[in-house]
Amino acid sequence: QVQLVESGGGLVQAGGSLRLSCAASGRTLSIYTMGWFRQAPGKEREFVAGISSTGGSTSYADSIKGRFTISRDNAKNTVYLQMNSLKPEDTAVYYCNYASPIGWRPTSDYWGQGTQVTVSS
Repeated sequence: QVQLVESGGGLVQAGGSLRLSCAASGRTLSIYTMGWFRQAPGKEREFVAGISSTGGSTSYADSIKGRFTISRDNAKNTVYLQMNSLKPEDTAVYYCNYASPIGWRPTSDYWGQGTQVTVSS
């Protein structure tokens, strides 16, 4: 079951920017805390950024703090990740999921296909 669809990834040079989108179908996101996660080759999936149901509170991994911004538009049933000052180490497949506000663990077993972000040097 694919409930969330990620898009917006691509190839960008170091220092560039990308904006990722996470669109939901079959479920209203307005009551859910959401998160972005990423997985690089040979590494475990890790938390990147989270946002409360209303968008009033956010949380970021230390590795991207100050460079990425998570936001949401509940009217469009979409969560965004604005990525600036990208670094080669940001290269990964990015996923969104429902997330627990305590520990920022994903709370759904169903993942989308993700969107590939590749940052060249």
